[in-house]
Amino acid sequence: MWNNLFPIMKSLTVFFPAHNEVENIGQLVEKTNNVLSGIVPDYEILVINDGSTDGTRELLDNLVQKVPRLRPIHHEVNQGYGGAVRTGFRNASRDLVFFSDGDGQFDIGEITLFLAEIDSYDAILGYRINRRDPFHRKVFAKCWGMLIRILFRIRVRDLDCAFKMFQRSILEGVEFEAGGAMVTVELLAKLRKKNFRFKEIGVNHYPRTAGQQSGGSPKVILRAFKELFKLYGRLN
Repeated sequence: MWNNLFPIMKSLTVFFPAHNEVENIGQLVEKTNNVLSGIVPDYEILVINDGSTDGTRELLDNLVQKVPRLRPIHHEVNQGYGGAVRTGFRNASRDLVFFSDGDGQFDIGEITLFLAEIDSYDAILGYRINRRDPFHRKVFAKCWGMLIRILFRIRVRDLDCAFKMFQRSILEGVEFEAGGAMVTVELLAKLRKKNFRFKEIGVNHYPRTAGQQSGGSPKVILRAFKELFKLYGRLN
């Protein structure tokens, strides 16, 4: 099947936000490079190092010697997930833009499913077939998703699934204002107003094997709700 679809003629930016992911990000970058080599002639891999203090910066700077397609971008201070995602989109320079998290909970090999479909759509949005997160995070995500669908009329199965691909052209003119958990909501809300064409594809999700999650902390959740209502006021 893939022999009829590849190589991909469009160029591709892949970026990963990463904060204190020294145990995960190196393997992820190398696997990404191995997957894309030979099927995408022109690609770049960006890692947005968001103020890490665990050696992530040093690892990435050294890894460039082994993976020349890698371009680390360092935030000197932590700007949060939204800030890292904004930096990734702002620095993406290729025809297609894909992003995922730097924690290794997705199989980057499944990007081939998106590359096979993206020519027919403005975006391909992943949804987790079986979300492998703690129970309290899954409950919060379900409630959060219902609220977003009501407020912003975004009909997406898995809003915050960090496995998404976009035609760079559809992103032109999109100005990001939100931070934290709201960055994806803002992006999809603004693309909805452009009547963007998208397809949803299920992807596998795996337990985190190293590092620590921060997205489910009470502080992060409270900040997300504050940002939610600010964004709602601006967009409606």
